[in-house]
Amino acid sequence: LLEPTADAFRNYFNEGRSYRSPAEMLVDRADQLNLTVPEMTALLGGLRVLGANYDGSEHGVFTDKPGTLSNDFFVNLLDMSTQWRKAETDGMYEGIDRQTGEVKYQATTVDLIFGSNSELRAVAETYAYANAEQAFANDFVDAWVKVMRADRYDLKQ
Repeated sequence: LLEPTADAFRNYFNEGRSYRSPAEMLVDRADQLNLTVPEMTALLGGLRVLGANYDGSEHGVFTDKPGTLSNDFFVNLLDMSTQWRKAETDGMYEGIDRQTGEVKYQATTVDLIFGSNSELRAVAETYAYANAEQAFANDFVDAWVKVMRADRYDLKQ
């Protein structure tokens, strides 16, 4: 039976069937899609704010306006008013508002790697700037088109 064990872009991970970590599976999938680090970052951040998660989960949807393409994933991931801590569920995290103590966001390991890995964080910081929304949208669209055309040998470039 051919069934995927993970798709980090959709925040799906079948722990019982996967032999690698979600972050390793993300890098592997991005490599299979021939994506660069900035393309992978833009694509994942865009899919999160659009709410394109497996099973409609809220994990990684760091925005108040799901379904709208924006750089909110990166802005809210790196916002110092949010404190990230482990949740009760393995591999899950909660973003806690430092002032109120309320849970603002839920995240997976894959979501938080964009704040902890130095190379991914550098790209995330670039997209988190206040005036970077249009550049992010352009990069997301370019990455999306690249993935959608990856197996289309009938198209001329």
